Order: sequence, then C-alpha cells, then structure tokens
Amino acid sequence: MTVAAIVQARMGSTRLPGKVMLPIGHQAMMEVLLARLSRAVEIDQIIVATSVDPANAPLVELVRDLGYACVQGDEADVLARYLSACQLTDADTLVRITGDCPLVDPALVDQCVQEFRTRNVDYLGNAGPPAYPDGLDVEVFRRSALERAGREATTPHDREHVTPYLRRADLFTQSALQCPGDLAHLRWTVDEPADYAVVRQVFERFAPDIHFSWTQVLDLQRREPEIFRANQDIERNEGATMSTGQKLWKRARHVIPGGNMLLSKRAEMFLPEQWPAYFSKAKGCEVWDLDGKRYIDMSIMGIGTNTLGYGHAEVDAAVMQTVQAGNMSTLNCPEEVYLAEKLVELHPWADMARLARSGGEANAIAVRIARAASGRDKVAICGYHGWHDWYLSANLADDANLDGHLLPGLEPKGVPRNLRGTVLPFEYNKFEQLQALVDANEIGVIKMEVSRNEGPQGDFLHRVRQLATERGIVLIFDECTSGFRQTMGGLHKLYGVEPDMAMFGKALGNGYAITATIGRREVMEAAQSTFISSTFWTERIGPTAALRTLEVMERERSWETITAIGLEVRRRWQAMADRHGLAISHWGLPALTGFSFQGADALAWKTLLTQEMLQKGYLAANSIYACTAHTPEVIDSYFEALDPVFGLIKSCQQGAQDVHALLRGPICHAGFKRLN
Repeated sequence: MTVAAIVQARMGSTRLPGKVMLPIGHQAMMEVLLARLSRAVEIDQIIVATSVDPANAPLVELVRDLGYACVQGDEADVLARYLSACQLTDADTLVRITGDCPLVDPALVDQCVQEFRTRNVDYLGNAGPPAYPDGLDVEVFRRSALERAGREATTPHDREHVTPYLRRADLFTQSALQCPGDLAHLRWTVDEPADYAVVRQVFERFAPDIHFSWTQVLDLQRREPEIFRANQDIERNEGATMSTGQKLWKRARHVIPGGNMLLSKRAEMFLPEQWPAYFSKAKGCEVWDLDGKRYIDMSIMGIGTNTLGYGHAEVDAAVMQTVQAGNMSTLNCPEEVYLAEKLVELHPWADMARLARSGGEANAIAVRIARAASGRDKVAICGYHGWHDWYLSANLADDANLDGHLLPGLEPKGVPRNLRGTVLPFEYNKFEQLQALVDANEIGVIKMEVSRNEGPQGDFLHRVRQLATERGIVLIFDECTSGFRQTMGGLHKLYGVEPDMAMFGKALGNGYAITATIGRREVMEAAQSTFISSTFWTERIGPTAALRTLEVMERERSWETITAIGLEVRRRWQAMADRHGLAISHWGLPALTGFSFQGADALAWKTLLTQEMLQKGYLAANSIYACTAHTPEVIDSYFEALDPVFGLIKSCQQGAQDVHALLRGPICHAGFKRLN
C-alpha cells in the first residue's frame, strides 16, 4: 500500500487571510506543518493542493522551495484539486490534512493509516464523532473512493469539503479511530486571529523544538489553561456551516467597531449568525451574496436608497461616463450647478443649495447654517433617530444610559454633555411641547421630519411654521428619508407647508452618495460667515447620479409607483394577518411601510420570519422599502412564500410550537425605538 498525504491550503481564508504563511517562530505556519507531517513513517509522499488564485503564489513558491509537490486548481472545488493531486502520485491510499492544523501529530497520522489498513475499509477518520482536540483531524481513504466521489458528488458542499460524500455509509465502508477520552471541546486549529494567538503561544512554550506530540500539548493545556482561553468559545467546525458572508462578518468585527459603518446594516439587526451580511452583486430587487446565492430583497433596499432598484441602467451609465471623463479636478464640476438649479426649481420657496455625501453631513450643514442665520445656538428637534452627535446626545436618558433606544452595549461616550442644554427635543404632533420650549429658551432652530411613522394631526405643521415665523426661528425639514417618495421632491409639498431649509438624501442618487441642503437665500447665505467645506463634497459622481435619477423619477413618476406598492403591501399584510388570526400594527410612510407583531415574543416572531424567508430566498423582516423593481409578480411570490410563515408564527402564539426551539440562532436586536 502506497500512501500520499494531500494538504489543502490557500491564502484566501475569509476569517484569517494568509494564515498559512503567518509566522510560527522563524518559519511560516505551512513550513512547520509540513515539517511535522514529514515525520509520519506511513506517509510516502506529501502534496499540497491550493487554488489558481494569484494570491497563492507565495504559498506555491514556499512549498516548492521546500521540495514538496504542489498543484493548483479551482478555488471552491477542493475535491477537484484532490483529484489533480492524485495525478502526481501512484498512491492507492490518501490522507487528507488541512493547512490550518499546524499541530498535526505524525504519530497520530501513522496510527490512522495503520488502523485503515487493518480494518480494510474505504474511509477512516478520527473526527466522526469528534473526540480529539480540533486541529488533529486526520482522514484516510482509498483513491478509488475519492475518484468515485469526483464522478458522483455534485453539491457545492460536497465539492468544497472533499469527504462528506465519502462518509455516506450507504456507498462506502467506513470506520473511526476513537480518542482515549472526550477532548472535542479543545481547540488547536487556526481559523481566526484568536486561534493563531493560542497556537503561536503553544509553539513558543516548546521552542525551539517543533516536533512535540499532541499529548504534550494536552499536558500543557492542563498545566497552563490560560494560554488556551482566547479561542475556547469558538464553535468546532463552524466554518463548515457558515456562509462566506457570515465568516467575513465575524472577521470584520475584529477590525471595525460594531462590524460595519451603519447600525441598520448589522447582521444582528436581522438574523444573528445566519444573515448573509455581504453582497457580491445587486440588480433590480435582487441581491447575490458572496457565495453566489440569489435573494429577492423585500426588506430595506439599501436603507431606502434605491427607489429605482439596484443598478439602474441609466443612472449607472451616467456614472460610468463620469468615471471615464474624470471624477475629481482642481476645477469645479458643472453638475453641482445643474443639480442645485434643479432642486430649487422643484422647490420654488428655496433659492440656494449646498451638496454633501451623507445624511449626517447634510444635517450638520443645515443646523450650522441655521444657527449662523438666526444668531442663536439652541435647537428644538423632533424625530425618531439621530444623524450625528448633537442629535444623539438629545436622545440620551438623564442617567446617561440609552434605556433600550439603541443596541445593547452602545454607550454615549464622546458626546459633549453641554449639548443637553442646547439641543431640546419635543414630540411629534405635540405643539404645546414645542411652544413651551420656545417660550422658555432662546431657540434659533426648529429641526424636524415632516412625517415618519405618523402624519401630522390637524394643523400641526402649519402651527409650527407660524411659530417659527413669529419668533424669527429657522425651520428645517429633514427630508433625507422622506424626500421623493410621495412627491417629486419633499414630502412637505404634500401638506402645503414651506420650511426655511430642507435636506434630501437616500433616494436622491439611487444608491450613489449625494445629499443636498436647500434653503431661502437670506438663510443660506449665512454659510459664508462660517466655515462649512469639504473636499469630497466637490466630487462629480454624486451630482451626476442625482441628475439622472431625478430625470428617471420625473419621467416614470416613480413616487406614485412606490407609494402604490407600499399601500398594496400593507393591505395584503393585514389581510394575511386577519386570515391567520394575528394581531399586527402598521407604521411608516407608504413607500417605507412596516408592521409589528403584538405580543411578548414579538421580536422572536420577527426573527423567525426572517429565518424562514431567508431559506426561501428572500431578504425579509417586518418592513419593506418599496422600489419600482417590486413588480406585481415579485409581490405575489413574496406573499405566497410569507403565508406559511405567518401560519407558523400563529402556531407559536397558540402554544403548538415553541418559537425559541424553531430559531437556529439568537433573536435579532431591537435596534432603535421610537422616542414618542
């Protein structure tokens, strides 16, 4: 019997890129692994199988310099790589070793090969069920069995993980090497930074010797358990069940506070431990994750940015033309003038505009200008969530905790405490509160959303406008979210109330970064008396995208389409809830429509909905930000998929099933709560 060990390795690990080349002492981790494995007396040849990705060039060079054979193949089809490696050997028996296991023990490898020979089976492993520490996995199998798997295995899972098909008892004879004790909870592999830290310390303890046994490592763990604590909470073989997006999300949280740049896009807000987290492509209302799986987005559509759908052909073409012509220059782009003129044309009460890239910037610009124009610092605000520090500080409770307004663990550090007396909140539709603030304080600015989860009652907006006029207060309408959803421009046009300033964002560029602050000339010219400036507010892509987006919106009357879609979705949610006997409440603008389950387990039911719909190919929760790509066919198929999920939630409400038993991960975070 001739035996070849095939070591699969690559540089492109999602959770710890380049891990096989990380240093262990003065050697790369792969060099240490190969040195240890080469001491297995039952192994006749060692071959490293990596992918054709150019990033693997340093690995290939190292392996060949060390005198070992190396083959390159498909990045995802690791089984095909193994078959390619077989072409370099006449071995009839193969041993599978993974490149993330530098503590591989040659004596244990020999034991597995010997038992394979004695038991005369097609497959033998020492991890089924797991009992050895994670990082000592060894699999031995016949070459003929691997070749059969290569012909018959078709699923991506079987092709990526090589041996699942070989472990089918109905097709192959198999056996397992048992560990003399249950040590499966110990983690000696290298998948994440914490793993690398542990393994590196292990080698440091034995340095300069790299040929210690696994039982010596076990003795070390019993003597010095603190060395091994950093990675003991990581689940064994979780990478085999995690999507690429989930792996990258876990990696992101090591290098990005909170994991990403926007609270509303965090995976925990939707489906902890299961949400795809990242996209590779988006078009219309379809999204593809990093594994190429396609979903229909029946959720927040880029946080409401893409009312024309993802990747709109006309908008993208205009942007591409700009990219080819040049995005930035010492000179100014003419598009900023054209866009300012267009926004003023859509809002005759306004005379001037300033452009930026994000909603937070637009809000900061507006408040800064308004304070300068009024000559007073105090701001009365009304809204549901904040864009920047001065607004966030107003949402804090008196004892400086957030009382559930934001994600658990988010602390209000870094927010100036003196803003508490400068930024004064009032509740929507509570004019008396605003009147009291104005009477008791030198208010210079009133900043509010026109509508969000509820519309104005009676003449609320008109009374606010009259109060601001009488007291010389600058009235700002925050239309970053509401703009271009029910009217061609600001939602305030629907109610016939004109502010002194307004901001637009999100939908303005159909996914490209552009926001605008518009206002009356006598207010906007105050910007000249205070330094409000930024290099990247002068880039060209955003204004170009906005101009073409506005052109398409105007031609297609997109605001009418998405409003109608939202109203239809809301009607069908209610009809479905009534049919199943579920109590729900509705909120949001029609084109930003959402609902809430009623009951103590509402958040768990919402999580269950997301989990079940994800399995059906939908990004879905309890809200839909409508876009023109949400065709009647898309809406019909969505409700067809949703109907049994509502039924499942009803069975949980009735006690027939336990929602917590049905969930395959934690409950999603509540996120922001309304303050009124």
